[in-house]
Amino acid sequence: MEYEITFIVKESLDGGYEANCVGYSIFTEGETIDEIKSSIKEAVHCHFEDDQMPKMIRVLFQKEEVIAA
Repeated sequence: MEYEITFIVKESLDGGYEANCVGYSIFTEGETIDEIKSSIKEAVHCHFEDDQMPKMIRVLFQKEEVIAA
């Protein structure tokens, strides 16, 4: 059992947010920040058995910005 897993969240091209888990094949989406957090928790509970459930979920928000050179 891992103590912590990490998700990287970025804005979706279609609007809302996409979250990918680092090290596991877990992906989820949500329209708002609150919804993506809830979706991440739900996806983790679906992926792991109770005895393998991580204790913490780290969520990193990635923001991409393009600036003129």
